[in-house]
Formats: sequence, structure tokens, C-alpha cells
Amino acid sequence: MSEKLSQLHQELAEKLLERVRDPKAKSSDLNVARQFLKDNGIDAIPVDNSPLKKLMEELPFRIPEAKEKIPN
Repeated sequence: MSEKLSQLHQELAEKLLERVRDPKAKSSDLNVARQFLKDNGIDAIPVDNSPLKKLMEELPFRIPEAKEKIPN
């Protein structure tokens, strides 16, 4: 049974990777992949020149200063 579950996990990971690489991937596809990574304890730190760091810099949010009040 363990071997079959391992195979299923591998197949799911491969299919999700195909979906994410597809230029026509939908936000729901990306969300499933995100949840799969989260469920498997996969995370990342936005280091210089990484795609995650670039994404973070592009987001339209700003991080308030510790002393600054966040407006309602």
C-alpha cells in the first residue's frame, strides 16, 4: 500500500508541475499546486534575485513601519 501511495504522490506532483508550466494555467491550478506544497511542508525564503523575491517586490502591498498606524 505504501508503494502505491508513493506512486500516487509522485504522479500528482508531476501533473501539477505540468499544469503550472502551462501558459494557460488558471489561478485555481496554481492554488492547488500551492496547497500541495504547503501540505508537504515545502516553503521558500525570498532571497536576492529569486523569482519569489521578484514577485514580492511586484505585489501592490506595502509593509507598514512598526510605529506607523495602519489606516482603516
